[in-house]
Amino acid sequence: MRKLLYIIPHYFVVPLFVIAGIAAGLGGYTVYMSRAHSYLSDDPSSCTNCHIMAPYYQSWQHSSHQAWANCNDCHVPQDNVLSKYAFKAMDGLYHAAVFTVKAEPQVIRPRDASKQVIMNNCIRCHTQLNTEFVKTGMISYTEVEHGQGKACWDCHREVPHTQVSNLSSSPNALVPLPKSPVPEWLKKSMKNKK
Repeated sequence: MRKLLYIIPHYFVVPLFVIAGIAAGLGGYTVYMSRAHSYLSDDPSSCTNCHIMAPYYQSWQHSSHQAWANCNDCHVPQDNVLSKYAFKAMDGLYHAAVFTVKAEPQVIRPRDASKQVIMNNCIRCHTQLNTEFVKTGMISYTEVEHGQGKACWDCHREVPHTQVSNLSSSPNALVPLPKSPVPEWLKKSMKNKK
């Protein structure tokens, strides 16, 4: 660090620290306001931080899966913690970019990487049912892509989200509101000023 300070002319040092401080402050503020910490949990209500997920949350909440599985049980890999959080981060950054520029489609469908994960999780939970009871067997999503079978949702279209046809299909979906990021002390001081 000292060598770096000797290389940089002394009149640039203070502005560089100011710019770095502003960048760190804005980055911290963005992480705090976006409730980024909530995505580290398996709490399904964290999905409603994005208002466009409300119909999907509501339909899951009224499904048979609600008692047994949360969003992450189906939508992220379950093989190890590293792949789980890497996938969540990759998918989350993609969603954040799309939602930030308001480029989300009216009909939200999983991308191919997500379809693979969802199918693997269907198989993980329902192996005994498909191999011992119904005897339909199991295929991978790769086989589905090559036309060698159907994906689970080809037959089970309304599991677990019922039929959410588009974002406008449930404009008044009842979902838990995200907790306000404004600290209580600031709310109290704002009330006292009025």
